[in-house]
Amino acid sequence: MAWSFRGKVQLAGLLLSLLGWVCSCVTTALPQWKTLNLELNEMETWIMGLWEVCMNQEEVATVCKAFESFLSLPQELQVSRVLMVASHGLGLLGLLLSVFGSECFQFHRISHIFKRRLCLLGGTLEASASATTLFPVSWVAYATIQDFWDDSVPEIVPRWEFGDALFLGWAAGIFLALGGLLLIFSSCLGKEDVPSPRMTGPTAPPSYAPAEEFDGSFYLTPRPKNLFI
Repeated sequence: MAWSFRGKVQLAGLLLSLLGWVCSCVTTALPQWKTLNLELNEMETWIMGLWEVCMNQEEVATVCKAFESFLSLPQELQVSRVLMVASHGLGLLGLLLSVFGSECFQFHRISHIFKRRLCLLGGTLEASASATTLFPVSWVAYATIQDFWDDSVPEIVPRWEFGDALFLGWAAGIFLALGGLLLIFSSCLGKEDVPSPRMTGPTAPPSYAPAEEFDGSFYLTPRPKNLFI
């Protein structure tokens, strides 16, 4: 199967969107949204995510405890939970629609115009998934910076810092945005290759009558004498 330029752009958009969706799911599950190192005990590290907080002791074990109440969480973590889950739904729905609207999916009952609209809608959903991923990750990063440079907190008190999950979340948002933009761009490329049978013009008059003299009337031609049934 020979891929056109539009098909290659669609394939690149689908791959980037899939990569961004997977990274977004991993980001939500990871507990390394925030990290805390204790100066009194350098062998002990605390990490916090959207669902649990863990204590990592080198050469010993990692103990995790899930948050008991959603309402007890800071506001940025509450909103991040909702938006990240919404991002997964938007990204998955956008992927499915984009696959059905791509050139690699061939189904004779789906018109080219409808497939183009599916691809456009899928790219828009991927761009929306990018926004709902970048916003909570950036908000948590902003809140972490605010707490780190808070002058009202004594310097001896340990401060939370960026975790690895934040960087993965930023990468996921960029991949989703690039994939969505490529899918939207592919829906604007080219024209329809195959016209719809219902949109074809009137048929030409019979070959035995000149086209300019055809007035839509029907004439009965005499049966040849040598024709027997």
